[in-house]
Amino acid sequence: MFARSAFRSAAPIKKGIRSYASQGSSGGGIGGVGYAAVAVGAAGAGYYYYTSTQGSPAVPAKINSETAFKGGDQGFISLKLDSIEKINHNTIRMRFDLPEPDMKSGIPVASALVTKYKGPEMEKAVIRPYTPVSDEDDPGHLDFVIKKYPNGPMSTHLHDMTPGQRLDIKGPIPKYAIKENVHDEIALIAGGTGITPMYQVARAIFKNPNDKTKVTLVYGNISEDDILLKKELHELENTYPQRFRAFYLLDNPPEGWTQGKGFINKDLLKTVLPEPQSSNIKIFVCGPPGLYKAVSGGKKSPQDQGELDGILKDLGYNKDQVFKF
Repeated sequence: MFARSAFRSAAPIKKGIRSYASQGSSGGGIGGVGYAAVAVGAAGAGYYYYTSTQGSPAVPAKINSETAFKGGDQGFISLKLDSIEKINHNTIRMRFDLPEPDMKSGIPVASALVTKYKGPEMEKAVIRPYTPVSDEDDPGHLDFVIKKYPNGPMSTHLHDMTPGQRLDIKGPIPKYAIKENVHDEIALIAGGTGITPMYQVARAIFKNPNDKTKVTLVYGNISEDDILLKKELHELENTYPQRFRAFYLLDNPPEGWTQGKGFINKDLLKTVLPEPQSSNIKIFVCGPPGLYKAVSGGKKSPQDQGELDGILKDLGYNKDQVFKF
């Protein structure tokens, strides 16, 4: 059985319910999260960072293969920044050239890549994970959406880069293996830049004509300008109205905003998520620490999911039904 219903917050939840549509919507539903305000670099790849002085220097790679990133002992490769697109006041989209114009990234879904930077006065290199937003099969390039955080050395460096400069990148870091029809329905709960692995998952599902998985997205931000990948998400909803629903939430909505306001809350998730008794579902969570704390409980480490807590536990979901990016 699919999700109970859908939330359109032009009216209270109980008055704004719809199921998967038979026709494309005009613009996606939107509802509320306040946790993006405390985002500290989840960067769509899980919340962690570390610094390191280990590893050999990256080299401008000339890789005679169809895929750029092989993992294992490949190490960092140096990619040239091709272009920058400004998305909003603190977020940009960066396109890097792969070593060959016909080369693909080669990363599985869902996975992230690791970036490295060591400034001239830095004792240790800074390493951060990011999830690409470009299609894994796109030849010749790799795209990231990067939000700049106060006192964030990597995000600041990335925002200061100009086309022609290079960045050391390696990977992939596998997160969760998305396989064809492995789940009947999935739900994606995201805040801020936590949308990037969610979009990676959704895009992979819908580009596969044999995959029939249904997808529900709940995505919270501070303001309307902070909604990332809005165009891409609306395209999915309009192209696959019977299988994809999106609900957006804003802490500070503009005047005339008719959709969701405030925090992701228990009533909203109870309304839009698939039933916890459903036998073949998965709920993914990604965002700033406050979102994890409220919705699912945090991770103990990048490799340890930790115990399930928060709203999802209260609603009756179990640990095996939830994955925290």
